[in-house]
Formats: sequence, structure tokens, C-alpha cells
Amino acid sequence: MCVQFMGHTPTLLVRSRFALTRTPIKGFVKVVKSKAYFRRYQVKFRRRREGKTDYFARKRLVIQDKNKYNTPKYRLIVRITNRDIISQIAYARIEGDMIVSAAYSHELPKYGVKVGLTNYASAYCTGLLLARRLLNKFGLDTIYEGQVEITGDEYNVESVDGHPSAFTCYLDAGLARTTTGNKVFAVMKGAVDGGLAIPHSIKRFPGYDSESKEFNAEVHRRYIYGLNIADYMAQLNEDDEDAFKKQFSRYIKNGVASDSVEKMYKAAHTAIRASPVHVKKPKRDVKIKRWNRAKLSLAQRKDRVAQKKASFLRAQKAEED
Repeated sequence: MCVQFMGHTPTLLVRSRFALTRTPIKGFVKVVKSKAYFRRYQVKFRRRREGKTDYFARKRLVIQDKNKYNTPKYRLIVRITNRDIISQIAYARIEGDMIVSAAYSHELPKYGVKVGLTNYASAYCTGLLLARRLLNKFGLDTIYEGQVEITGDEYNVESVDGHPSAFTCYLDAGLARTTTGNKVFAVMKGAVDGGLAIPHSIKRFPGYDSESKEFNAEVHRRYIYGLNIADYMAQLNEDDEDAFKKQFSRYIKNGVASDSVEKMYKAAHTAIRASPVHVKKPKRDVKIKRWNRAKLSLAQRKDRVAQKKASFLRAQKAEED
């Protein structure tokens, strides 16, 4: 059975046992969703309707092997916004995800990185901070130091005999496009160099050529230290000084020049390894202002009524006199 268009009238070819017959198709048949369809309709999960969660990916990241019983399956959650980079280590429970540790790029000014908090180099610093903070929390920071000398090449954490196993987790990139050079992988690389065991390959790092199937670690190292930004700063300053002052105004304000970018990130890596622990801010003594009247108690209301009553009686007596 097939449809043929002869002139302006579509015809349906029906092959019977004996011959091929042509039947003209009359009009357009509208598909009507019946009551049976709506009775069987199932509403999708709220976060799917909002377009926030990929449940196909989440199911595979969350489900743990049955022979591991209730052992948590940890995820490295990375989310990148316009002004911040969020990285968390979490595991799933029926009540919701439990956050074990977290690090944010807005913490980096404390370690000397005051500008460019959403670039590739800052994403690496955020991942490194998360890894060192987590291992410090579990007392594994001295056993698994990670890769102190950054080369940009492939590095994998292996468990040390006679000590607890390396902390293993899996990258959760959310709805981000996992293209080569994505900043999600910068956070993951920082976490791996910080001492976390995360299964990965080099195919999504800057410096990997999909045609030749070769990886240039030096290109990746330059991205980690922000040298790609430094080169652009120097070039723009030569070509158009006004555009440079406009685009890199915060760099100029904080005294960050193109030749000092690498030093800034090297110092940040050292500072993160020295003190990764999050320090809570002291609570501020805030006096709450009230813009409406405070609610009266029962005794106060009774007293108010008594005062009004006495005032009214005095005024009445004064009129009589």
C-alpha cells in the first residue's frame, strides 16, 4: 500500500490478491485525541516540564549496583551560570540529593583571583578547591595529593595500598553541551588533579584534535593558566587600546596585566592547597525595623478598652456639668 500524487489529487494504491486498484483519498483526516487518550495521559516530572533535569542521564548516574547495597554513588555536579561556577559532590536519596561538599568560583577572590571568575582557568581552580576541600573533610588530603605540577596531560588517581581507596565520583554535566573545550571539563580536570578519581578521557579537553586523534597537552596547560586570555589581552591592547580598556576594565582596576595572569593562577593553586577549608562568616547583628504596629496582647486590649471607656465617661460628665 502506498500513496501516489497524480495531478492535484492524491490516490491510494491498494494491492489486492488479483490486481492493483487506485482509490482516491478524499479530504484531510484530522487526528482527534479521544477521551481514552486523555485518561491514559501521564504528566511528566516537574523538573522535566521546566526543562531543568535530563532524567535519562540522571537515572544512569544515580542508580547503584544491587551488590553494593546502600553505598552512595557520588556525582561531581557542575553548573555554569553567567556570573558563577557551581561545583558540588552529592549522592541521591529518596528524600533528595545530599550535598557532601561544595565550592564556588565566587570564593576565588579569597585566593587571589579577583577577575574572570567564569573562564576556563577559574573553572579549573573551582574544581581543585572542591577536591582539596572534600579530601580534607575525610582526612585523605595527605594520602591523595593529586598532581601538584600541572602539565595539562592525562592524569588518573589510583588507590594507595594500605590506605582507604581513592574517592570516586562521576561527572554530572546537566544539560550542558559536552563539546570539546567546555568549561565543565575544566572543573573535572581540576578535581582530578586535586586527588579525586573520576573516569574520563582526554577527548574533551582543549588541545585534542578529532581529525588526527592527537592531544596536545601544552595547549591544555595554557588554558589552565589563562594564557589564552593573556595572549588576547596583549593583542587587543596593540590593535585597539580603547576596546582593551573597555573590555578589560576590571583587570586594569585590579592591576592584572597580560604578563601577570599565569603568576596569579599559580599563586591561587598554591593558596587553595594550603587552606581549602570553608570558613563561615560571623553572624551580623541586624536590628529588624518594624513598619506596622506590634500586635497587642489580651491584657493590653482590655486595658485599651477600659481607658477609652473612662475617657468617654469623663467627657460626658464634663458636658453635664
